[in-house]
Amino acid sequence: MDFLYFIIVGGIAGWLAGQIMKGGSFGLITNIILGIIGGVVGGWLLGVAGVSIGGGLTGSIITSAIGAIAVIFVAGLFKK
Repeated sequence: MDFLYFIIVGGIAGWLAGQIMKGGSFGLITNIILGIIGGVVGGWLLGVAGVSIGGGLTGSIITSAIGAIAVIFVAGLFKK
């Protein structure tokens, strides 16, 4: 069940990051995949920075969205 939760949160975060990063968007499916990867990256980045967004669904989505934005930004650098 945790895996399904991770996929859903990553998918929402990827979609949200795609909306925020209009110029760096890769399409819905790719943004969802990058959102799932971004969930891991966001957790790591905020952990290194010592920042805690909070628990629950909202905190997970915000953390994943931050990571997804970072991943989409970096992927956009290689896209050009």
